[in-house]
Amino acid sequence: MTYLFIINPVAGKHNSEATISIIKEKMKKHGLKHEIKITSRVGEAKQLAKDAISSHIDTIVAVGGDGTIHEVLNGMVNSNKNLGIIPAGTGNDLARTLGLPLDIEESLDKIIEGKIKKIDIGCFNEEYFINFASVGLDALIASEANKIKKLIASKYAYILSVILSLTRFKSPKLKIRIDDLYMEKDIMLVAICNGAYYGGGMKIAPKADLQDGCFDICIVNKMNKLKLLWLFPSIFKGNHIKYKDVEMFKGRKVEIDYEGYIEVNTDGEIKNARPVCLEIMNKKIRTIGI
Repeated sequence: MTYLFIINPVAGKHNSEATISIIKEKMKKHGLKHEIKITSRVGEAKQLAKDAISSHIDTIVAVGGDGTIHEVLNGMVNSNKNLGIIPAGTGNDLARTLGLPLDIEESLDKIIEGKIKKIDIGCFNEEYFINFASVGLDALIASEANKIKKLIASKYAYILSVILSLTRFKSPKLKIRIDDLYMEKDIMLVAICNGAYYGGGMKIAPKADLQDGCFDICIVNKMNKLKLLWLFPSIFKGNHIKYKDVEMFKGRKVEIDYEGYIEVNTDGEIKNARPVCLEIMNKKIRTIGI
């Protein structure tokens, strides 16, 4: 087994040197062949993973946050390579859903152990996502959080961005189709979830299953912003689903239309689109270290 570690040096608390030292020591101890690549720009992790699929590499390990995993996934889809994950970001939401240890050495031990789980992936505009996609308030929050995280590397960056975003958010009226179910409504957000967590530990889709072949879709309908702030803490434990303003659905395909372009957040990456079509793929990704 040969491993490629793709490291985002600005993820999390930016302690990439310590991470590299741990990886080298662990690989040497087990006599395992490996390579380490450090990214220097956005999009490089995707290209490194893409280059690796035609090489002798067996396992591609994303070392960083959910954004790093997103890039690596998009570089290696359609290959027979294994995806390894060492959670080193601020949120590490996919790792939470997978039950991965947040300790680097423990994560490495799990990857070396080699247990494989095949998990679902979603598709949006010829790109893939592994954890979630969303529109509405969440996309604005994610945009703000990306700025704030440069100054505050913690889950509180997301909470602060929520408060800032609420001051200027206006609920859009969306046309939404989930498989054969159609609706039109004013929303605060629509989260299309493969995993259970996002936003640094918020359990947005508590019943999500990465292997069931379906999205769990959470729709938060338009409400008073003060009411949303009151509801917000309940999301961390998944208790928000008991409120009447929150609706949960399951489906394989979600289509969203709006009168103009709308921001879409996929695994923390923001893009503008119209219309929006998100679909669970028939293919799965081989995830190692579960």
